[in-house]
Parts: sequence; C-alpha cells; structure tokens
Amino acid sequence: MHLLFATSIVPDGALASGYEIANAAIIAALRRAGARVTVIGFTWPGKAAADPENTVVLGAIDVRTESASALQKLAWVGKATLSGLTFASVKLRAVSEDEVQAALEQAGPFDGYVLNSVQFAGAFEKLFEDKPSIFVAHNVEHLSARENAAAAGGIFQRLLFRREARLLKIVEERLCRRARFVFTLAEEDRAALGVASDDRSAVLPLVTGATAPARNGPRRIDCDAALIGTWTWQPNRIGLDWFLGRVVPHLRPGFRIRIAGHMPSGVTSAHPGVEFVGRVPDARAFVRGAAVIPLISTAGSGVQLKTIETFELGLPSVATSRSLRGIDHRPDNCIVTDDPAGFARALEAAAADIKDVDGGAFHRQQVKALDVAIRHGLEKLGAVRQEVLA
Repeated sequence: MHLLFATSIVPDGALASGYEIANAAIIAALRRAGARVTVIGFTWPGKAAADPENTVVLGAIDVRTESASALQKLAWVGKATLSGLTFASVKLRAVSEDEVQAALEQAGPFDGYVLNSVQFAGAFEKLFEDKPSIFVAHNVEHLSARENAAAAGGIFQRLLFRREARLLKIVEERLCRRARFVFTLAEEDRAALGVASDDRSAVLPLVTGATAPARNGPRRIDCDAALIGTWTWQPNRIGLDWFLGRVVPHLRPGFRIRIAGHMPSGVTSAHPGVEFVGRVPDARAFVRGAAVIPLISTAGSGVQLKTIETFELGLPSVATSRSLRGIDHRPDNCIVTDDPAGFARALEAAAADIKDVDGGAFHRQQVKALDVAIRHGLEKLGAVRQEVLA
C-alpha cells in the first residue's frame, strides 16, 4: 500500500518540536506496518528533508507567526479573509493548487492519503478527495483556538482566534466525515471530534524515538526544576502563565527553576530562583539536570510530548491532569495535582527526595500500543480501497 503523508512541514531529522517528534513516530509506525510512505509538504528555510528519496518538497517556508514581520502578518490576515481559509492554512498557500497537483501526479500513484493535521489538508482540501484518507488530528484545533481567544490580551487577536475557531470546527468536521479513519493523540479528542466509535477512530500512543533513551549513569543535578518548550505557542504560554503566576509564589525563595526556550515578551517572575536561560544546545541533557520536571499544561488538546519524554527518561515529575491527556500509563514517580499550592508542595517534596525510574518499560508499552492502532487504521483504509477496486 502506497500512502501520501500530507503535512505542513516535512521531517528534517532535527525533531525540534513536539509536532515533528509526533510526525516521525507516526511515519515510522506506518512503515513498520508495511506501508510505503511518501511525504509531501514544506521545509523550514535552510533545512533539508531527512528522507529526500521519499519526500516531495514544495518549497521552504517559515509559518511561525511570532517571527513574521507586521507586513507579513497583515498579508496573511488579508489573504485569509479574502479566501475564506483559516489563518493557519493560508500561510501554506505559498504554492498554487496546480503546483501541488502536479507534484502529486509526479510522485504517485497512491492508494490513499494520510492527512496530517488540519493546516495542510485545509489549505489544499479538494486535492485529497479522489482517494480514501486517514485524518491525523494532533489536536482538536477549534477548541484550542477557542481557548486562545479567551486568553488573548487584545481585541484584534481575540477576534482572529474566534474566526479561527469557527472555521476550524467546519474544516475538522468535514475532514473527519470524509476520512475512512481518524487518529487522535488523546482519548478525549475522539469524542470532541465526533468519532468516538472504534470503527471510526483510535488513539495513537507516541514515543520520542525508535528506542528508549539510554541511562548514562547517575544524574548531575543542576537545579530543582526545569521546563523547556515553545512558549510562543499559545497553549504552552497559558500553562506557563499559570505556573509562574499561581504555583511559583508558593515555592520557597531558594527553590531553583530554570526555564529554557524562546520566551515571548512580557514573561517575568519576581521569584528569586527563576532563571530564563533561552535556547539550550541539548534539551535532553537540560531536563536531566533537574531534580523534578513540572508538567504544566492547562490548555489545548492532543498529547503533551514533554510528558512522554519525561516518562521515557524516568524523571520525577509533578503534573496537571491536562498534562496527562493521551497517556494511559503513569509512572510511580509522577504526582498529579491541579491545585497551585499543592503543585508547589509536591515539587519541593520531589526535589528533596529524588526518585528516578526505568523509562524503558513505558517506551515499550507505547510502541506496542502505537503499532496496534496503526494496523487497525490501515485495515480500515485497506477495506475501503478493496471496495473501490471491486
């Protein structure tokens, strides 16, 4: 079975974000199940596809809103308004439908499509209606946009997110209706998308790599707690604001917290132990240097890849309940609480008595369940293909 994996950004091997980690895990699982997978999409500027022989690159593009100029943002808003597309999808209209169609014809024929998230599929939706498809919903995007609107500081941003939420709901419903099968990354997302039946959807448990991270002897502890993330992504920013504003004030002054990643303007903390360290050369080494990992998601949908990585590394953690969405197996050294004061107390207790576990068992469980779910979806796609051929 030859599948086209249609995605906004093709894998470049860097695995710099949760989205890219998830894509790599899903593509690898499809290939383990016996499918031939060709990926189509864009690269980041200056990056090359990790698997060029099985990748169709439509060009290089930077879709990050925070790094775009004011003129570029206005151009995207205007183009979205005129086209009726979402803001997220219109960024990918750097090439025409005819150019994408020509690329598909050159790379095909295909037995079916894997539409990876709503952005690329929404930008070129009509091109993927001629064959059966699987839709991969990384998040329930319209719910995330609704939460972003509620948290937005300015009226323009609030109106933009509300427009996104309205249009995304329509597109997500259409993609789910047309798809032969839907993969989500969290159990609750199946119901939120209206595809809770086992005949219509399955959850994909994810991993951050083909093998479990190696444990290289005892850890050197550099701080009490460490966080790393893409804080310019609004759901992550909402969690960070909750942590800094409601949890950190309950921590003793000597509690040391290091926060890595690009920080949006306006993020500060009066706590003397909080240090913003920016970009770090090795994210895994950075979190391994902390006594405990705070998992602080309070918004969004889908799965938290930072939670999965923490569990694979066997590190102690304190987590909100939203941080555990999409996770069936919680290690013994993970404490769950949504109470800010209780969260702070749990962090201090975990940092005072560090308890690492073997993350290999968690990784093996995730891979096994991922492969089962992928095979189930491919069986559904194969069944509809046989119906078409008959």
